[in-house]
Amino acid sequence: MKFIDEFRQGGAARHLVEDIRIHSKEVRMTFMEVCGTHTMAIARNGIRSLIPENIQLISGPGCPVCVTPNWIVDYGVALSRKSDVTVTTFGDMMKVPGSSSSLDGEHARGGDIRVVASTLEALTLAEKNPHKKIVFLGIGFETTAPTVAASLIEARKRNMKNYFVLSAHKVMPPAMEALSTGDVRINGYLCPGHVSAIIGSKPYDFLAREYGICCVVGGFEPLDILQSILMLVKQVINKKPQVEIQYSRVVRPEGNPTAQEAIYTVFKPCDSEWRGVGSIPHSGLSIHEDFSLWNAEVQIPVDLEPTQEPKGCLCGQVLQGKVKPPSCRHFGKSCTPGNPVGPCMVSSEGTCAAYFKYKIGMEGWKNGVME
Repeated sequence: MKFIDEFRQGGAARHLVEDIRIHSKEVRMTFMEVCGTHTMAIARNGIRSLIPENIQLISGPGCPVCVTPNWIVDYGVALSRKSDVTVTTFGDMMKVPGSSSSLDGEHARGGDIRVVASTLEALTLAEKNPHKKIVFLGIGFETTAPTVAASLIEARKRNMKNYFVLSAHKVMPPAMEALSTGDVRINGYLCPGHVSAIIGSKPYDFLAREYGICCVVGGFEPLDILQSILMLVKQVINKKPQVEIQYSRVVRPEGNPTAQEAIYTVFKPCDSEWRGVGSIPHSGLSIHEDFSLWNAEVQIPVDLEPTQEPKGCLCGQVLQGKVKPPSCRHFGKSCTPGNPVGPCMVSSEGTCAAYFKYKIGMEGWKNGVME
C-alpha cells in the first residue's frame, strides 16, 4: 500500500535496530512516549523486543481518556440522569469507571447517552432534537480540541441554544514539564505526532533548553518509531539535547495556525487535574466567557457525588512511567478490557490495554489469570 508499506520494511527495520545498538554504546537511557497511539504502535510491532536492553521505553500520560479525572466522569453520569439531557461522547469514555457508575452503566439503566464519531454528529443531533439539551464531553488533547472549538463556533453562528460542551481538554507541554521534574529520570521524549501536527515542535524547545531532555517528534509506523529512537540515542550520546522532527511529512515547527486559532478563540488556558499527576498549571482548556452560553458546566450545573478512586488501581503510577501494568494486582485478573477497574485498561490507547492485548510482561498468564 502506497505510503504505508514503505514504512514497514523488515530489512530497513533491521538496519535501524543495528544502528541503534551501535550508536547507543550500551549506555543506559530511558525514553518516554507521551501519545497513546505510539503506545499501541510500540506494543503492536514488538518494538521493545527489538531494541537493546540498555534502552528502556516507558509510557507516559498520552491517553486523554486515562488522564481524565473521575469527577469529569461523575459529571457526565450526573448529566445523563437528567431527563432533558442527552450526553454525547466518543466511544472510549463509555466504560470508564467513575466514582460509583459509568456512562455505559447509566445507558443500561435508560440514560440517553449516544456514542458519536464527531462533534458535527452531536451538532446535528441538537438540531434534530430542539427540546433536548445535547452535551458533548470534550475529552482530548490539542488534537481533538480544534474540532470541539469549531462546533462551538458553529453553534454560536447558528444561534443554537441546546448544544453544550463539558470541557476536559488538556494540553501536553505542561504535563511533560511536570514529568521532567518528577521521580522518573527521562533522557528523551518521543513527542506526540498528532498533537504536534496542531501545535508544531516549537512548544517543546524549553524541555531541551531548560531540562536537557532530548525530544523527537515521531510518526507511528514501525520505521518511524525506530528512526525516532535512533535520533534520540544520537542526541543523548552526543550530549546535544534538541527538538527534532522525524515525522516531517506531517509536522511543521509552527504547527497548524488555523487549528490553533480555533482553539484559542473558544478556549483559554487553565489549571487542570491529571489522573496520577495532580493539578498542573496551565495544562487545561476551559471555555472562554464569550462562549459561556454553550458551556455545560455553567449552564447545566449538577450535584456531584464525592469522588472515589478504585482501590488498588495503579493507573496513576502507570501514567507517570513509575510502574508497568503487570505490577498492578488487578491487571489481567479483576481488571480486563471487558471489566475494567481503571481507565488505562478501557481506552484503545491505554497502556494497560496495550500490555493486555499484546501480552507484554504477561508470562505465566493464561486467559487473563495468573497460573
